[in-house]
Amino acid sequence: MRLRSFKTEDAPVIASWIRTEEEMYLWSADRYNRFPVSGEDILEEYAPQVEKGRFFPLTAVDHEEETVGHFIIRYPREYDDSSVRFGFLILKPELRGQGLGKEMLLLGIEYVKEHLTATRISLGVFEDNQSAKYCYKALGYKEYSRIELELPIGNMNCINMEISVER
Repeated sequence: MRLRSFKTEDAPVIASWIRTEEEMYLWSADRYNRFPVSGEDILEEYAPQVEKGRFFPLTAVDHEEETVGHFIIRYPREYDDSSVRFGFLILKPELRGQGLGKEMLLLGIEYVKEHLTATRISLGVFEDNQSAKYCYKALGYKEYSRIELELPIGNMNCINMEISVER
């Protein structure tokens, strides 16, 4: 697996992996409020953020260059380069549970080390998403806060986690 910059043609592939409304909210929290999510929806969400230069969508590809995963890295605060946040983490459904999420995130951590100045990476995970929580904990992420989100599918507890970037 390797990471490359997100391409326009990745958007419909990623959208096709979001099979239910519940998966949509688990993937995006409150960013998308219309199911199904389309490739155009993803492009519309990303375009203004990419222009600011503080939002980096990445695609994971296998040895045959097939798209197998995706996530974004963003600076959450406008004038603070010390911290980035991973978001919109998703793997091709048939590849889940094989350790590829962990591999993709390790590549993301390396990307931060090589290309950005952040010394902290945060992310959010819903409390009920046991497999994702296990993956993040295995990488060394630690919980630092919780927030309850009101979503159309019900109230969900989001756990914010962080890891320090070792340079």
